Amino acid sequence: MYAIIEACGRQYKVQEGDTVFFEKLDTDEGKKVNFDKVILVSDDKKVQVGNPYVTDVKVEGKVVSHGRGKKIVVFKYKAKKNERKTQGHRQEYTKVEITSIKSSAKKAAKETEEVAK
Repeated sequence: MYAIIEACGRQYKVQEGDTVFFEKLDTDEGKKVNFDKVILVSDDKKVQVGNPYVTDVKVEGKVVSHGRGKKIVVFKYKAKKNERKTQGHRQEYTKVEITSIKSSAKKAAKETEEVAK
């Protein structure tokens, strides 16, 4: 089972157990994070596509750590003017481990199976 979620202005394909690097989130290490903006959910049998988001589906994760990425060199210059400027940038990120993809449809299906038994 996998889901496509929207977070930090980007879309990410996630599965249970995946480790994903998001832009810096304002949560402490070890805390849980919920992602409500689920665009698509797919299991082995069917695919649910939202308009724009799938309702009753949540993706939960746990913040593993915070950090900074590799340095990117930004070099700007103007030809024939002897203007040169070098800068560096390190993007901050949050490492999140996806713990579960919860769907109320799953719960409803399990409840109907239990009632049938």
